[in-house]
Amino acid sequence: MPAWYLLSSMIDSLKILKHNLKGELHWSSKMKSLYATDGSIYRELPLAVAMPMDDTDIKNLILFAIQNRLSLIPRTAGTSLAGQCVGNGIVVDTSKYLNKILKINVNEAWAIVQPGVIRDELNHYLKPYGLMFGPNTSTSNRAMIGGMVGNNSCGSTSIVYGTTRDHTIEIKGLLSDGSTFHTKPLTLTEYEKKCELVSLEGSIYRQLDHFLKNPKIRTNIYNEYPKSSINRRNTGYAVDVLLETEPFTENGDSINLSKLLCGSEGTLAFTTEIKVNLVAVPPKYDAIVCAHFHSIHHAMEATVEVMKHKPFACELMDRNILECTYGTPAFAHLRSFVIGDPAAILIIELRAENDEVVDQMAENIIKILKTLQTANAYPVLKGNEANKAWSLRAAGLGLLANLPGNEAINCIEDTAVDVQDLPAYIHEFEKMMHGFGQEPVYYAHAGD
Repeated sequence: MPAWYLLSSMIDSLKILKHNLKGELHWSSKMKSLYATDGSIYRELPLAVAMPMDDTDIKNLILFAIQNRLSLIPRTAGTSLAGQCVGNGIVVDTSKYLNKILKINVNEAWAIVQPGVIRDELNHYLKPYGLMFGPNTSTSNRAMIGGMVGNNSCGSTSIVYGTTRDHTIEIKGLLSDGSTFHTKPLTLTEYEKKCELVSLEGSIYRQLDHFLKNPKIRTNIYNEYPKSSINRRNTGYAVDVLLETEPFTENGDSINLSKLLCGSEGTLAFTTEIKVNLVAVPPKYDAIVCAHFHSIHHAMEATVEVMKHKPFACELMDRNILECTYGTPAFAHLRSFVIGDPAAILIIELRAENDEVVDQMAENIIKILKTLQTANAYPVLKGNEANKAWSLRAAGLGLLANLPGNEAINCIEDTAVDVQDLPAYIHEFEKMMHGFGQEPVYYAHAGD
C-alpha cells in the first residue's frame, strides 16, 4: 500500500478523532514542530498533538491509540531533560485544560490537583496557609505537578524535602485499556481485594504480587538496583520501594502504587488527579555561603564535609556557567558575589527561625571549609543578594543551551551518585570526557 494512501487514511482518522474530542487535536507542521522537543537535545516529530479537556477525552485518545497501534506521550510543561515527552505518537498536553487545584485540606495538609498545575502557582495559592509543596525544580515557575510525578522531581531542596514520590499520596487516572484506576495506601485486606479484581488493574496487582514474592527476583532487585542511600535513584521503575512495603516486608509501610507511578515517565498510566502531601513553609531566616574553589575536585571533596552539617541546599556552578554571564547585561548585575575567576562555586543555603542562629551556622560552615584549605573565598549573602545568586544558578541551564555555535550540549542529565562517591565519580567522568577531547560542564545539585 503506498505511503501517501496511509498518510491520507490517518488524516481521515484524526479528523474523526478530533470531532469526538471536547478538547483540541492538531497535526499541522507548526504544532508538530513545537512539540517535537522538550528541555533536552532530543528531537522527534509526533503524529499529532492533543489537548484533552477531561477523562472522556483521554479515554478516547487511548482507544484510538489501541485501534491504530500508536503510542501516547503524556506531557505537561515539557521541561524534561532526557527526552521523556518526545516521541512519534500522539503527544497529549494536559497543561491547557487539566490545570485546576481541585481541593485543599489545610488541617490535614494535603492538596488534590490536576497534572497541569504549575508548582510555583500551587505554592503561591498555599502561602497564606503557611503550607507548600516541598519538592522543586530549577524550572519551578513553569514545571507542573504531573510532570514532577512522572519525573519524580526533587530539585535543590531535596536534602530537606526528598522527592515527589515522598509526597505523593494518591493518583487517579486511566490505564492502557481506557479503564480507570485509583492508587493510594492500602491495608493488606484492601490489597488482596485489588488482586482479586477481574480487570487490568487487578492483573497489574497480581503480576506485582507474583514477581515481588519470588525470592530470586527480590535478590536481584536488592543486588542490582542503585544504593538505597541515593535519594534520586530513578533507574527504571521503583519496585525496590514497593519491596519495603507490606505485604513484601513485615511491618513495612502500606503498599501504594503511587510510588511506582512516580518516576515512570507516563509509561504505566495516564494521570488525571494527584493528591500530594504539603509541608510547612521553610524557616524565615536564611543565608547562603558561596564558597569559591580553584578546582571542581576540591568543591566535590568539600561537599562531602558540608553535607555532614545538614544544609538546606548545596548547589554547584562551574567556571563555564559563570563565564556565560560575562558581559551579558541581563546577568552582569547578578555576579556581584563572584570574586576573581573561580573554577567552581558551591552555593550552601542555611535556614533557621532566628537570624543569629543562621549567622552562627554560616560561621560554622566557613570554619569547616577553612579547615579543608581548598576554598579561597566565602562570601555570605542574605536577602536580595542571596536572590541574585539563586537567579544566576537558575539561569545556568538556559545560558549553556544558548552558547554561540551550540558549543555546550546538555546530554548527560539527572545522573545521581552517593555523595560519598561524588569526588571519585567526577574524577573518573572528567578523565573519560578528556579522552574524547571534550571539556565537561558541571551544573549540579551537589548535596544530593
